[in-house]
Amino acid sequence: MKTVKISLNSIDKVKKFVNEISKFDDEFDLVSGRYVIDAKSIMGIFSLDISKPIDLNIHNVDNLDAILEKLAPYIVE
Repeated sequence: MKTVKISLNSIDKVKKFVNEISKFDDEFDLVSGRYVIDAKSIMGIFSLDISKPIDLNIHNVDNLDAILEKLAPYIVE
């Protein structure tokens, strides 16, 4: 499993993020505090506090480079 911090601080960013991540068959979770939701669930994402960076857990790291390349616009340090 690999964890990266992402920023989804606008509705438009959330829509684009879900569009991109849904193209992968892998499992992804977003973790904010004690809440863990499916990263492919747009309704789940809106239940989180998106004003702050969120942890993205990538469970299958077989094609990690391709995933990170697609998600680069959302990743924060």
